[in-house]
Amino acid sequence: MEIWLSQQLSALLALLALPEVGLSAVAVIAFVSATLLPLGSEPAVYALVKVDPTMFWPAVVVATLANTAGGVVSWWMGYGAERAYEKVTHKTAELRALVLLQRLGAKACLLAWLPVVGDPLCAVAGWLRLPFWPCVVYMAIGKFGRYVIMTAGLLWVFPGSWAGLT
Repeated sequence: MEIWLSQQLSALLALLALPEVGLSAVAVIAFVSATLLPLGSEPAVYALVKVDPTMFWPAVVVATLANTAGGVVSWWMGYGAERAYEKVTHKTAELRALVLLQRLGAKACLLAWLPVVGDPLCAVAGWLRLPFWPCVVYMAIGKFGRYVIMTAGLLWVFPGSWAGLT
């Protein structure tokens, strides 16, 4: 079973690594990495831009949209989890962090770009029933900034032929 699973995973990774599906691979990886699964999407964005520097802005935009969509899924997961929790316990969760997030409101989703805490933050926003669309907008702003800074920073740290960015 482990060998079969390893072969399937290798085949999927090989498919996603093809240059013809570069933006698709970035989208899938960025989406999955925004859920509660531990995966980073910046290496995929950087790899695509390193191979084809003219793809800087398309890669950043696709990664931002897909990562935000993953954050939206996390928001809905949190919303559903809170509703299920309420049905089982008939009481609300009152933790200090939750109270702080409630006070910050949807603006807290600007921090969705942070490693480790960013993705669960989207789920907590849904749990707290923070307004959906403002959360999505703030998530997108934070994630867009992260991709621009991370990708441009990596290109600066690991320079190559990326004259097509200007």
